[in-house]
Amino acid sequence: MLARRFFAMSTYPPPPPGPGGVGRRLEEAIELIEMELRHAVAYVNDAVIPQVRRESISAMRTLADTLRNLADRMDRGAGGPKDPQS
Repeated sequence: MLARRFFAMSTYPPPPPGPGGVGRRLEEAIELIEMELRHAVAYVNDAVIPQVRRESISAMRTLADTLRNLADRMDRGAGGPKDPQS
């Protein structure tokens, strides 16, 4: 009789969650996702964007120097305007 009672008490699959159980778990999951998204947005705003700006400014300055050097070499190499017919 004891074995029969034990078998009757255990069920597979387990019984579904009580009323509102699934809905509450979904709400908690949504809250966690929203919290993680807020943290991700804050990280991008506070760390990523300033770093990208710094690196972009540095890259633009390097490019400007390179273009300036190229223009100077072209000026030196040209030696003034040449007559296309000569």
